Formats: sequence, C-alpha cells, structure tokens
Amino acid sequence: MPYVRIEITDGATYEQKLQIYKETTEMLVRILNKKPEYTFVVIEEVDNKNWGHMGTSVAKIREAEAKAKAKAAVKAPKVTKAKDKPKSAKPKPRTVKA
Repeated sequence: MPYVRIEITDGATYEQKLQIYKETTEMLVRILNKKPEYTFVVIEEVDNKNWGHMGTSVAKIREAEAKAKAKAAVKAPKVTKAKDKPKSAKPKPRTVKA
C-alpha cells in the first residue's frame, strides 16, 4: 500500500493538486504495478515563511524576485505601435520574360 507525502509551499490550485494525485498514482501503477485503490497521495502545504532555502525563507526569496521583476518592468523600453514603426522596403516582384 503506497503512501506518498508531497510537501510544497502554498500557492498550488485545486486543479494542480488533482493533477498531482492523478499522475503520482499513474506513475506508481506504471512503474511498480501498484493498485490505484491502495495508493494514497497526500499534499501538505507549508507556508512560505516556514520553508527555508539558501539561508532565508521562501517568502523573502519570492518577495525579492517580485521586486526585481517590477524594477525590470519599469526599465523596459516602451513598445511602439506598429503604425509608428518604419515600414521595411518590400521587394519588387520580378517580371519573367518568355
């Protein structure tokens, strides 16, 4: 009777969790020939503040990533509209003489 415990930081949608249950069960059936009716998959969500990585919390890491992304978005050049762009010269059609 397989029991699989998966710990993740919070943020997964219910649909994503359903996919994890399904695909984890399918993997155990395919690789170990386990019966789905005896397979249990448990997902435990851990708050970002309670999950440490690289000497800090995942909450701090994600906060820093969000700030960096926002800063990069401010520095990004403005996209001009298609009508403002110079038109490229189109090649002239060739005339074939017979």
